Amino acid sequence: MPPPSVRSGAESSPMATPDVLLDRATVALILGRLPELAARTVQAITADVPAYRNALAGPLGASITSAVALALRGFLRLAVEPTPAAGGRNATSPALAGAYDLGRGEARGGRTMDALLTAYRVGAREAWREFSRTALDTGVPASGIARFAELVFAYIDSLSAASAAGHADELSTTGRVRDRHLTQLALGLLTGESADRLAERATRADWHPPATFSAVLLPTTDAARAAAALDGHPLRVDEAPDLRDDEQAELSVLLVPDAVDHRRPAVLRSLARRNAYVGPARPWEQARVSYLRALRARRLGLPLTTGVCDTDDHLAELVVGADPAALADLRARALAPLAGLRPTTAARLTETLRAWLLHQGRREDIAAALHIHPQTVRYRVSQLREHFGGRLEDPAEVAALIIALLVTPADPTDGTRTDPTRADPGRPD
Repeated sequence: MPPPSVRSGAESSPMATPDVLLDRATVALILGRLPELAARTVQAITADVPAYRNALAGPLGASITSAVALALRGFLRLAVEPTPAAGGRNATSPALAGAYDLGRGEARGGRTMDALLTAYRVGAREAWREFSRTALDTGVPASGIARFAELVFAYIDSLSAASAAGHADELSTTGRVRDRHLTQLALGLLTGESADRLAERATRADWHPPATFSAVLLPTTDAARAAAALDGHPLRVDEAPDLRDDEQAELSVLLVPDAVDHRRPAVLRSLARRNAYVGPARPWEQARVSYLRALRARRLGLPLTTGVCDTDDHLAELVVGADPAALADLRARALAPLAGLRPTTAARLTETLRAWLLHQGRREDIAAALHIHPQTVRYRVSQLREHFGGRLEDPAEVAALIIALLVTPADPTDGTRTDPTRADPGRPD
């Protein structure tokens, strides 16, 4: 049944009239032709409305036939019954209830209101053709015919409004329910539920899974805009698992479908300047793997190039940073020769050592990477040789230093890299 707003609207609509437009003999004549008229109306609807063209054989065909018959009978009752007393039941109430239910059914079937509104117009045309011909045959005066026309089209407008209300209500209800199911599905993906459980959740949400998901970890304040810019209707989780309390309050996760091959660069461009960490594409049931990698990248403080970090570009750092405690021990041992220096001096020499190792001693490249003068590079490298001695020529020691320096320690308070303090780049120290 339609909600009270639909029922009360029907009872106070301009369709209701105290005048009896058709005498009972005329109505009896029309009633005798009603089965034929209903069949002709259904035939016209299925012929003129493409969405219903093949509908007669299925459940939708039964709904159309029933709705047409109910609407025609409701109109005839309206034409012969005066306006009911206050609180009484309007002659069109059953038809309006049927129209409301028809609108809800259209929404459940995933169809818009366009086809149904067109069907109402086609039905009005067929009904008016039959009703007006019968009225003329039985001597209804021209003024009565005019009023009759007003009544027909006001009635169709009321049916259309009732169906639109049903359609909107169903979309609202099913939309909320589906959103809840999708949220539960996304949480299940991030927590690593079994494939069977995930398939069950997908069925409940009427959701067809993509081949892969890439998890995107980003600030909650950017999540809505980022999701709107991405294709494929990503799933969103605002209270993701495995986050610390401080992270929980400020981070959201988007699960982006099929960000692979040529689509991945487009996804990364859409996320630019969002401070987003993008995990690898994984089979959709393994979205947790992608999520955990994005989370690890953020906690390692991997760089946000143009405001986005693609974890596929930082596999070495992720491998090295997989055991933070072991990395800290290795770093302390490898950098022991600098332990007795002032923190600022140790930081400058550490970043110089890292650049020297990665650029294989090329002074100009090191200077460009550190934004310092080549003479400053020479001075710092000579200091490093003094402190490390022959260790810089030992392959095992060099390998340990490269691993230790590949990832810059993250600030545990905000998950970002701790930038070493640098002195004036033009002054040797």
